[in-house]
Amino acid sequence: MAGTAAQGTGVLLVTANVGSLFEDPDNLQKTWLREFYQTVQSQKPHFLAVHCQEVGGKNYEASMSHVDSFVKELLSSDAMKEYSRACVYLDENYKSQEHFTALGSFYFIHESLKNIHQFDFKAKKFRKVVGKETCSETLESTPMLEKEKFPQDYFPECKWSRKGFIRTRWALPDCAFDLVNIHLFHDASNLVAWEKSPSVYSGTRQKALGYVLDRITDQRYDRVPYFVFGDFNFRLDSRQVIESLCSTATMQTVRTGDTNEVDKLIFRESDNDRKVVLQLEKKLFSYVNQDVFRENNGTSLLEFDKELSVFKDRLHELEISFPPSYPYSEDFNQGKQYMNTRCPAWCDRILMSSSARELVLKPENEDKSIVYDNIGPNVCMGDHKPVFLSFRITAGAGKPNANKHKCCVVQ
Repeated sequence: MAGTAAQGTGVLLVTANVGSLFEDPDNLQKTWLREFYQTVQSQKPHFLAVHCQEVGGKNYEASMSHVDSFVKELLSSDAMKEYSRACVYLDENYKSQEHFTALGSFYFIHESLKNIHQFDFKAKKFRKVVGKETCSETLESTPMLEKEKFPQDYFPECKWSRKGFIRTRWALPDCAFDLVNIHLFHDASNLVAWEKSPSVYSGTRQKALGYVLDRITDQRYDRVPYFVFGDFNFRLDSRQVIESLCSTATMQTVRTGDTNEVDKLIFRESDNDRKVVLQLEKKLFSYVNQDVFRENNGTSLLEFDKELSVFKDRLHELEISFPPSYPYSEDFNQGKQYMNTRCPAWCDRILMSSSARELVLKPENEDKSIVYDNIGPNVCMGDHKPVFLSFRITAGAGKPNANKHKCCVVQ
């Protein structure tokens, strides 16, 4: 299934907010898994990493049995039978508000990849990966990863939610790298997001992402290339995108009777019977023409996707050529339709350090072997479409790096 090692090591990174799967497991999960397996079969990776957010959906306790069956299916399915080793890390500590992140990180290693090691953060050495292991009790005490929830004062209004990160470190024969599963804060209100540019929410995300980058590059461990992929909740600059979409419209402000707070904004065409172009409420973004987010994969709106620019010296991304990954309809029959709850945005991303980008873009790599795309473009995958990056690490690609970072210190 996977190519030969002589062509380099095929790597497939996937990020998927899977909250919807546990609300409708009978329909959505089957479709989701089918599309996921098809991607694995088309890309044929030797090393596969799947970072999930919102594992278990809105009510983890009620969904635990669905989570178990989802994990069992992934580990035992026919489509994955050539992956002889697997490490699964599930944060199931839902009773602890201070610790629960609902993150799940899945790593699969193809039988043809003989030499792979995972870092033990406690012993500060690499250990050979053998067999299949699922760890789901208290991830805080697991030496094979670092897991943190953001400090409480990072949370909007200091209210706990399931946001944080999990970091693992891996060594292939030619290089070592960190993989970071991340979930950042969402926009609580469309009206607040519209108030100023950039929005208050983007500032909160910026602070949290800066915290993660500082943690994974601090002095405790050797620095290695890193990939950060998950649900960043990046949004288009709301003020600017609305001004662009509604450039010829007039705005009506509707306030609540009792508190006089803004309840909704209605943008109407100046003529054409004053047709409503956009209606904006706390959790409503109802725009007259959804095609603008789908035509040419919505890339005309990328100019409003600005949250990553603050980190341009620390984080890189390949060119986006897929439509906004959120918020898709959860109606099983509506694979391409967006919900009218939020302005569609590229929330789900795969980002990398400069040194990681060098691993991906080594000159020996032909362009056609690098793919950055979404999964299940035409079917319902839940409110988020998973996003993947497929590439090959050519033999010797990280050699100077590997030696420098003692990748050879294994147990």
